[in-house]
Amino acid sequence: MLGASGGMSRDRPQRRPARIEEENVRGFVEAAVARAFALPVAELRQPTRRAARVAFARQVAMYVAHVGLGLSLTAAARLFGRDRTTASHACRVVEDRRDEPEVEALLAAIETVTDAWRRLLGPEGPGGAR
Repeated sequence: MLGASGGMSRDRPQRRPARIEEENVRGFVEAAVARAFALPVAELRQPTRRAARVAFARQVAMYVAHVGLGLSLTAAARLFGRDRTTASHACRVVEDRRDEPEVEALLAAIETVTDAWRRLLGPEGPGGAR
């Protein structure tokens, strides 16, 4: 708020919405997905594709960041050092595999935890008003 002199008024402190740091979002998503897939987090952080199970876990992580937390495809991809088109492909792959009971069970568990975390963050959390 500007005072009469054009400077900041001391009447009320200026409030800014809380923003969750990308690294915190990445850490949360990686921990949830790694736990669900029984993989070390370090495997998800590897720059190369790795084994099919690890690659799919990373695709799930990008899916959770985009669909579960409401991040743009660009932001979800950036969290994992990938391109937007890679995140888009990951989301399609995950959606296509939701018909598999094991995959659906994993996603349901991850989404439950993600929903709870998102509620704790409130509207200014990932994908919310900024």
